[in-house]
Order: sequence, then structure tokens, then C-alpha cells
Amino acid sequence: MTSISGSTETEENQADEKATTGDIAVRVRAFLVETFLLGDDDGFGNDESLLDSGIVDSTGVMEVVAFLEESFAIAIDDDELVADNLDSVERLAAFVARKL
Repeated sequence: MTSISGSTETEENQADEKATTGDIAVRVRAFLVETFLLGDDDGFGNDESLLDSGIVDSTGVMEVVAFLEESFAIAIDDDELVADNLDSVERLAAFVARKL
């Protein structure tokens, strides 16, 4: 299937696979700001704990997981739902990069 930009879904998935950790971090941060901070980026650090800072709560983690699975075409197993993978923009980006 061809998208509006003229690229196919396969090409878009391959682009996701080639995304750098920095590119992933930008997309993840944009999602977090839009979804949990109502578009108001208060300047939180990419290494800041999302749970400790109150940006994301335990229910919000599931929204983040759904976003990652859909946006990057990855599957996240229950045993991967740990703070080491999901508790900051940096950790989320590194986790997704490993999964791609």
C-alpha cells in the first residue's frame, strides 16, 4: 500500500528499523508531552524518571507500551515491562532501538 508521501508501508517500516536512538527519543518525547502533559513540554530531562516525576502513572505505562508497539511495530513481552526499559525517555528509546 502506498501512503500519501508516496512510500510503501514496507519502506516506512524499514525507515523505523533504521531509526537512531535519538530519532526514537524525539518521537517518544513528543508522544509523552502530547498525551500526558497536554502539549506543554515543561523541559523535563530525557533521563528523568517518568514515574517518580509524576509524568506517567502505572496506567499511563500501558498507554506508552501501546504507543511503542504500534509506532515501531514491535512486540513487548510482559517480562520486559520493567523500569530499566520504560522509566525515562532515554531508557524507552534505547529499549525500542534494541527491539528493532
